[in-house]
Amino acid sequence: MVYELTTGSMPPINIAPATVVEEVLQNIRTIMATTKNSVPLDRDLGLDPSYLDSPMEAAKGKFASELVLCIAKYEPRAAVMNIDWVETIDGSLAAKVKVDINEQT
Repeated sequence: MVYELTTGSMPPINIAPATVVEEVLQNIRTIMATTKNSVPLDRDLGLDPSYLDSPMEAAKGKFASELVLCIAKYEPRAAVMNIDWVETIDGSLAAKVKVDINEQT
């Protein structure tokens, strides 16, 4: 089943998710909100923030590439299906990420 997540929206952490879907979505939100090198015992977890200083189209590509690779590595129960971009009120971009979750594993 396909689910949609948006960057910038981070509900409170649920220590004991009730379903596999809830757990996987929480893990993906955490990946999207984590900066690479900020987790002491796993410096590779998260996204490299170097895309922030790039031109808009290059930043989109770098973000998408980093996100797909990071989700494949840290949350193999999910696959990125699509990434759309939405301009926010303050002029920044938010990524709408659609993921397919394999609930069987």
